[in-house]
Formats: sequence, C-alpha cells, structure tokens
Amino acid sequence: MNVIKLLMIMSFVFLYGDKLIEPIPEKIEYNKQKAELGKFLFFDPILSKDKSVSCASCHKPSEGWADRGKVSIGVYGKKGNVQSPTVLNSVFNFRQFWNGRAKDLKEQINGPVHNNFEMAMDEKIVEERLNKIPFYKKLFKKVYHTGKIRYDMVVDAIAEFEKALITPDSKFDLYLKGKAKLTPLEEKGYVLFKKYGCVTCHNGRNIGGNSFQKMGIIFPVKKCVGDRYEITHAKFDKCVYKVPTLRNIALTAPYFHDGNAKTLKEAVEKMAYHNLGMKLSKEDIKAIVAFLKTLTGKTPEIMRKK
Repeated sequence: MNVIKLLMIMSFVFLYGDKLIEPIPEKIEYNKQKAELGKFLFFDPILSKDKSVSCASCHKPSEGWADRGKVSIGVYGKKGNVQSPTVLNSVFNFRQFWNGRAKDLKEQINGPVHNNFEMAMDEKIVEERLNKIPFYKKLFKKVYHTGKIRYDMVVDAIAEFEKALITPDSKFDLYLKGKAKLTPLEEKGYVLFKKYGCVTCHNGRNIGGNSFQKMGIIFPVKKCVGDRYEITHAKFDKCVYKVPTLRNIALTAPYFHDGNAKTLKEAVEKMAYHNLGMKLSKEDIKAIVAFLKTLTGKTPEIMRKK
C-alpha cells in the first residue's frame, strides 16, 4: 500500500470513525431455559476426559472470561498453543477462534471438546456420563422434552449460554448514545485511536471480531502460531488472525495470540510498532489506554445475582 493511499484511508477513518463503531444492544434474544442449562454445563468439568477441565477453566469470569496464562492448561496438565480469547460478546464475531476455523458458537464448542490438549472427549462418552446423572436428565427433559441426552443438545445449550454473554452499556457505549461524557484524557485517546487508524480494524459492534488482518504489516513478528496459514496453507495467510474484540480489553491480559504483551500499555506499543511502524509517545499511549478502559461493559445479565 502506498503512502498516499494509506493517508487517504486514515483521513476517512478520522472523519467518520464515530460511525464505524456501534453500541452493543442492551439485550439480546435467547432461550433462557437453554442458556441456564448451558451455564451448568459450561462450569462442569465432567465434559473433559479426566474430569479436571471445564469451559470456564480457560474462560474464567474473574479474568474477563479469558485466561491470565499465556496458554491454558487442558486435561492431564497439557498446554495449549495459543492464548485463550474472551467469550464475552463472542456472538458478535463473524468467525470463532484466532484463526477463524469455526463459523459459529456451536462449531466453536466442538473444538475444545475434541481437542486432545483441551478436553479430549468423545461425543458418546459425554452422552454416557450425562445420562447417568439425574440432575441433568431432569433439566434436559424440561428443556428438550426427551428422556435421552444427546451430544448435539449439549452443544446447543452451551452455545445458547455463550450467546447470552453480552456486556452492554460500557462508558463508551453510553458516550455514543449521548448518555455519558468521556474525560479529556479518554477523549484524547479516542481521537488518537481514530487518527492512527486503529479503528480501521477494530470497528463494528464488537470493536473487532469482524475481519482477518495480518499481525506485523510493517515490522514482522518473530513467530506466529495458530494463524490462518495453518488452515489455508497460503503464504499470504502467515501471521493473519481474526481481529480480536477490544471490548472488556482491560480485563483480559495478557494480549495477542501468544500472550506476549502483559499489559495494555505494552500491547498498544507493540501494535503501533508492528502494524503502524511507529513509536508512540508516552502521553499518546496513556491516552489510548484510558480510552480502551472505557470499553468495559456490564456483567452479562445471565450472570447477575437474582
């Protein structure tokens, strides 16, 4: 891309950046009975081979529904190869996983269940275990009107729960709706977020999650794991990932596919270097970080105490 074209894109983004980001809806339609059943399953390690790992082991509510480790620990202490992304607002992603190999939440759930480094489970074993538990037999009969639990129902229920994990009314959403004001530092950070072109990739309802982009456009990163190349085997897909959502980003350290940025400050520095070829001033980084912290939304309704 030549410099003139890049400047034109950045000028457009700066002028129309407000229109590129949408607030998350305050509510989303979902089947509450299915979602409540899915919540039990999400936190139950019975879905893993050695009964030590649940979905929540890698997507911890106390850690932004992500994992503070660079990689998560699966069955028998096995380590994964990429950092666990948050499941918050994942219903708004156009694809799932860092490399986008799953088209939706249901397909995404199949990944960890069958992965030998995560849950290492077989569908039949899942069914056998759950059908032996009266508690689940009762719940599944109430929700799916059947006396026999099938694996596809398990996937369906967990996906419905994950669908409900939206975080509306962040300070920035309220700002977009005219219901809140940003501090001077936060507003400066938002201006810089547009000025430097961050919003070119981090846009839409999820402020990301809606395109594939290369990590290291200007200055390449040293190593890429779990990228699009592993699926397509096309050279131009090396170091290409689904753009992560920036919503609740202040809660989900460490950052990037390999977790090599421990703080938001470090993440901003590295993105500016690798994808913009720039070294930002301390003042600009401080402002951008302040803006990013306004993207933390409310606790999902399904997880609030009743």
